[in-house]
Amino acid sequence: MKLSRLALGLSLSAPALLLASPSALAQTLSGTVTNAAGKPLANATVEIEALKRVTSTNELGEFTFSNVKEGDYTLHIFASGFAHLHEHAQVQSDNAEGANFVLARSAIEVIDVHATPMHLSVMESATPVSVLSGETLRRQQAATLGDTLEKLPGVQSNFHGNVASTPIIRGLSGPRVLITQNGLDVSDVSRVGPDHAVASEASTAKQIEVLRGPATLFFGSGAIGGVVNVVDQRVPTSTETRGEFVLETQTVNDQKLGTFNVTTGVDNIAFYADGFYRDSNDYETPVAPDIDDPDGAHVVENSNEESSGFTLGTSYLFDQGYVGVAVERFEREYGVPGHSHGGDTSVFADLEQTKYQLLGEYNFTNDFLQSVHFRAGYTDYEHAEVEGGLVGTTFSNETEELRVELLHKPMAGWRGGISLHYKGSDVFAQGEEAFTPPSEMEMFAVALMEERHFGDFLVQLGARAESVTLDASSVLLPELDAHEHDDEHDHDEHAHYEHEHEGSEFVRQFAVDQEFTPISLSAGVVYTINESYNVGVSLSRSERAPSASELLSFGPHIGTRTYEIGALFDLSEEGEFVLSQTAIDLETANNIDLTFRKTQGDVGFVFNAFYNQVDNYYFQEETGLFAESGHDHDHGEEGHGEEEHSEDEHSDELPVYLFGSADAVLHGFELQVAWQTTDNLKLDFFADYVKARLKDGGALPRTSPMRVGSHVAYTLDNIRADLDITYFAKQDDISTFETETDGYTLVDASITYDIPLGDIDLSVYLSGENLTDEEARVHTSFLKDIAPRPGRNFAFGVRGYF
Repeated sequence: MKLSRLALGLSLSAPALLLASPSALAQTLSGTVTNAAGKPLANATVEIEALKRVTSTNELGEFTFSNVKEGDYTLHIFASGFAHLHEHAQVQSDNAEGANFVLARSAIEVIDVHATPMHLSVMESATPVSVLSGETLRRQQAATLGDTLEKLPGVQSNFHGNVASTPIIRGLSGPRVLITQNGLDVSDVSRVGPDHAVASEASTAKQIEVLRGPATLFFGSGAIGGVVNVVDQRVPTSTETRGEFVLETQTVNDQKLGTFNVTTGVDNIAFYADGFYRDSNDYETPVAPDIDDPDGAHVVENSNEESSGFTLGTSYLFDQGYVGVAVERFEREYGVPGHSHGGDTSVFADLEQTKYQLLGEYNFTNDFLQSVHFRAGYTDYEHAEVEGGLVGTTFSNETEELRVELLHKPMAGWRGGISLHYKGSDVFAQGEEAFTPPSEMEMFAVALMEERHFGDFLVQLGARAESVTLDASSVLLPELDAHEHDDEHDHDEHAHYEHEHEGSEFVRQFAVDQEFTPISLSAGVVYTINESYNVGVSLSRSERAPSASELLSFGPHIGTRTYEIGALFDLSEEGEFVLSQTAIDLETANNIDLTFRKTQGDVGFVFNAFYNQVDNYYFQEETGLFAESGHDHDHGEEGHGEEEHSEDEHSDELPVYLFGSADAVLHGFELQVAWQTTDNLKLDFFADYVKARLKDGGALPRTSPMRVGSHVAYTLDNIRADLDITYFAKQDDISTFETETDGYTLVDASITYDIPLGDIDLSVYLSGENLTDEEARVHTSFLKDIAPRPGRNFAFGVRGYF
């Protein structure tokens, strides 16, 4: 746990390793890992890349591999706080001494990524990657995934009242950002609407990985904007006994949190278990939440939650790999802020999910195949929206998924393999606010990924072809009485979307069967300028099939305060909604990423610049019409989080938004700088910016504002202090009917004291968020005018590692 605090004044050397035993049939490969001062590095990881064999250094920095055949190999050596080292090793019978490997300090922590089948780290890829792990993950973990990740460059949160926030990557979210657990789709319905929580827990995760930009080669067309991969050890690969626990309480919402995870084993059988429990009340704000009610209470009503979950896993370990299975039960009950149906009757969501995962790896000894990695999962998800003790609407998602990656041994210098991928989802919604009809999606895909070093150049190539089918047997087209607010007619006669009218004259019903063949291509080059600098460029063309909600929606979506109508429909000249005669096209992203990194020394940095042109970009266009919601909603809520129509006579109406497509351009940058000023003091700085607009003019709605942030970390003996200051700029580059959002600055701080207790490393911490108690309204949030960020918050907790 303390490798990041070991000696830091390092430089890189790259000696060759030539060692073998007298026997030509059973050679031994060994060596020592130290820093530049010659101090051994314990617990450094050493991997023979071609053999997929991994070991760790002992307290003297020594490592040994036995039974290694004669030949040339590449060693991958890394430790927390140091730059990764790739070094060639030749094993032959006439050498008997191991070499010393010297790791260089890296101010920016270099972490391996689990999301990809081939080895990848945050400082070696042509594709921009961020990883949140270790003490940083524990310090930034929050109740929602979006709020946990929002301090990463290029990642912001849509902040849905502290209960259902999801990540936004470079201005893209929803169906364009895939969220996975150990490489498999998390399979909830969070991509359908911002009021639907992500069914994944950060407090039990080992690390969370963010692939910025298209990651379609590894995950499919649903990852056209990026991937968030939550990694845990539910299928353990070691029998070593280790674990951690956290107990915490917060003041702003009286939150109580308890969480743990543990790994152990006997002989070749490994076991894993984790669990968590979280309970919180409505959170407090610096001002009255609703801008239309400045004298109201400083509390966001209906923002409470209660969550719990547990995971059990086991695996069988053998010389060539492992195979294991895990089961997870996840439950969450949370209020939906602003979602109350008249009077004081609040609506809350009751979420339940059971997930099974089968993971494994097998390393071959033949002359062609190197290894096979397989992941299989089955998820049964359901959440009900409950009002007054009665279930109003139910959403469910049943998903099966299988990924198999076959990696070959190096061929003419090329490393890589083939990925086979299947996913099937059955999504069902029932109730008066089920704005999307039941649908089934099935996807088959094959992908090819290869990479090769040409001197100082690393070339990465990939291609993926998919077959996607979307079937919906009962798509409804009601007769909708949509009107402008100045229309004169009786509101009591408005027709609205009601599922019980399927057989009536008000609703037409038909079947939809759509087939798509998305093709994705990618090429990247990383040029190593010298030991400390590299530059990368990545080009990709990624295609995406539109989601069921983008195509088939027709009904009130209270979470976004809109009446949503899918791209399968159109508005006629007579003002009626009819079936569209326009062909449904694939959304196509043409993306270029430029990356410049300094990987070693007291100062490190990563600068990314990107340009993404998206053809047939699906988005919701305001029609200027309004329709009955089917409920008399309180507040004068804005449609889509922006429009103001709070007149009492229209309080039960929603603005009508129609999905359409147009060419869009998104471009911007991310910058991260780290400076290890002394052995005790480290400074970090980041900035990010995205401009999202339609190619023919006009900004896209709810675009993330520019940010500038800094982090100061100071350690002295057993004490660590952290200070974060993040400035969110004013967002005035807005679309039609949006309102501007003022800028704000958040100040967070924490202090941690480590208490060694035998085999347990105990840490006691006190942290504060929004210490200046500033009013902060999130521009990307649908609830910005009724649910600002929490006010000043203090948290006290205890963490233990064993």
